[in-house]
Amino acid sequence: MLIKRRTKMINKLCISSKKILVFTLSSLLFLTACDGKDKDTVVTSIANEPAKTYQWKMVTSWPKNFPGLGIGPETFAKYVDEMSAGRLTVQVFGAGELVPGFEVFDAVSQGTVQMGHSGAYYWKGKIPASVIFGAIPFGMTTSEFNAWLQYGGGLSLWQELYKPFGIVPMQGGSSGAQFAGWFKEEINSVADLKGLKMRIPGLGGEVMKRAGAVPVTLTGGEIFSSLQSGAIDASEWVGPYNDLAFGFHQAAQYYYSSVWHETGTSLEFLVNEKALQALPKDLQKIVEVAARAVNQDMHDEYNARNHVALKTLIEKHNVQLRKLPDDVLEELKRYTEQVLVEQVKNDQGFAKVWQSYSEFLSSIRQYNDLTLKEYYQHR
Repeated sequence: MLIKRRTKMINKLCISSKKILVFTLSSLLFLTACDGKDKDTVVTSIANEPAKTYQWKMVTSWPKNFPGLGIGPETFAKYVDEMSAGRLTVQVFGAGELVPGFEVFDAVSQGTVQMGHSGAYYWKGKIPASVIFGAIPFGMTTSEFNAWLQYGGGLSLWQELYKPFGIVPMQGGSSGAQFAGWFKEEINSVADLKGLKMRIPGLGGEVMKRAGAVPVTLTGGEIFSSLQSGAIDASEWVGPYNDLAFGFHQAAQYYYSSVWHETGTSLEFLVNEKALQALPKDLQKIVEVAARAVNQDMHDEYNARNHVALKTLIEKHNVQLRKLPDDVLEELKRYTEQVLVEQVKNDQGFAKVWQSYSEFLSSIRQYNDLTLKEYYQHR
């Protein structure tokens, strides 16, 4: 009897345990289901909530969709749109569509637009050291400049210069080494530069002025008519790819290839600091990465197009290709050194940036003389 009673008690306990276990498992499954349902609801809610979008405007110093210079901003806008899945869009305006080409800096600084695309040497009147971030006569090549900017301290100096104006500068492409330009008359000596009215910006213009020329500042779209009308006697612009597009061969007879005033011309994206900071972190990074991508892409395009365009100018349009005499180049180099000494003396910001630039150039030039220069001579 005792055994039977104990057996019944054990069976009751087992049944009760099974009921408790079933109840517990059921409860857990119910809670899990509810928890999963809540998560799905949250995920669905987040997924269905429309992401905040941003619409920016960019003004440039170039004609809309102009080869190279004008395509760079359009490519930037395309990259940003694709990488952000449409959360950030950038509408690009050519020179004169919203603001004149030389008012890009002010438009970005004042917040009239969120971005600009131009050349840093156009702002030398308000920031003397800005020319260093555009082009220095007898200065760095594009690859050397990129190295200094990204790994030699140049970028932080650039940002420091523009910060008082509420602008964040970013690299915006490079046309590489630029030709000396188009001339209506041959240049056989330094004396031929006296009184020459030439479109040439930045420190190159200061050097030409020291040589006796009359530097003139014009946007790209104004050059052809000025050459054709005789308002100017000569003009530098970029190189064969862009010069062919503007048809300068129809307005000037002689084309000088000698590289001296813009050895590795760098362009810039100007970004309004407040507009940039208002973006989420991921979109800020997209802007930065897109600018870096365009910087490389533009340089690649110029390297691919310039030699083809030069062949067209010579073989199809009978352009007279010339080189500046050695004594002219030596004199221009001497004037460049004088101008740089004066700039360093007159402006503290210029002196600070120039020290970094010149030290980097001196070091990397020695290395490249041992490698690329020697290779080019024997290739």
